[in-house]
Amino acid sequence: MESQSPGTGRRARDLGLVIGRIAPGPFNAITDVPGVRVGHATVRRPPSVHSGVTAVVPGGVGPRTPLPAGVFTGNGYGKLIGTTQLAELGTLETPVLLTSTLSAFRVADALVGWMLEQPGCEEVRSLNPVVGECNDGFLSDIRARPVHAEHVRAALGGASGGPVAEGCVGAGTGTVALGFKAGIGTASRTPDVDGRRFTVGVLVQANFGGTLRVLGRTVPPKADDPAAEGETGSCMIVVATDAPLDARQLTRVARRAVFALARTGAAYSHGSGDYALAFGTRPGGAPVADTELGPLFEAVLDGVEEAVLNSLLAAETATGFGGRTVAAVRADRLLADLAAPMETSR
Repeated sequence: MESQSPGTGRRARDLGLVIGRIAPGPFNAITDVPGVRVGHATVRRPPSVHSGVTAVVPGGVGPRTPLPAGVFTGNGYGKLIGTTQLAELGTLETPVLLTSTLSAFRVADALVGWMLEQPGCEEVRSLNPVVGECNDGFLSDIRARPVHAEHVRAALGGASGGPVAEGCVGAGTGTVALGFKAGIGTASRTPDVDGRRFTVGVLVQANFGGTLRVLGRTVPPKADDPAAEGETGSCMIVVATDAPLDARQLTRVARRAVFALARTGAAYSHGSGDYALAFGTRPGGAPVADTELGPLFEAVLDGVEEAVLNSLLAAETATGFGGRTVAAVRADRLLADLAAPMETSR
């Protein structure tokens, strides 16, 4: 098991690919939102197992100190554990964990065990763990259910601020998106809202079908690239912000996060579980009026688009279960495709 494992280190901005007009935070990551930490535990047993768990940990979150939150389902073919209570009450009371489909239930149980040991939870008798998943069964032996309690505890215990490892790490170790090897990606924006500056951070677990689009240009896999043909997959999106939004407004933010996948070429197929969860780290404070939400919506749209691209650029070509191989996006080919004149139809 690896607790933290970076990908290739390439990001969209390293290649001069800038999405949108709003500036990112210092790390261009969800951890730019004050108090938010991220941890990974990567589970690899080559050639058959390529899986893991990723934890997004808001500071101080718990059943006695819940945070306002909203959730939006773009396509409900998935297992987002804890959705109904989150939607009903508009509150998040645990970290958000991401993992592999058939491991989600073990991860939820392990999250409950970890939470009950935390200070302030000594008398807790009800808890709503929030765990999302993507199906990494194209590259990993998903039936082995390789993610266990020790991996959950490693991800939670190793969660930190600052730069976030991306690509083939944690819950993104075995994922595939848009015909390429994908994984975990993150980005942030610092919009000005009603004279105040806030931070919006996003983290994606990219595993969905479609044809890659970058800055509006279609970039399909090359004929000689081994690709996951027919993979429908899913995408889990976590959005954090220090803007003082209520649960209804955060649900509107989550909705835009799913919309943003269309910019990247998502197909939103029948078998794709596309979910976004948005939480606020600053309950209370001077509220943001609905009429002032435009910059926050723009920030999350741009952030998700960049996070998906980062998840692809940071990933590496992988060979997994059954000898299947999926190619990573090659930066040189991508830049060449983007520089080529666009074909026009008569």
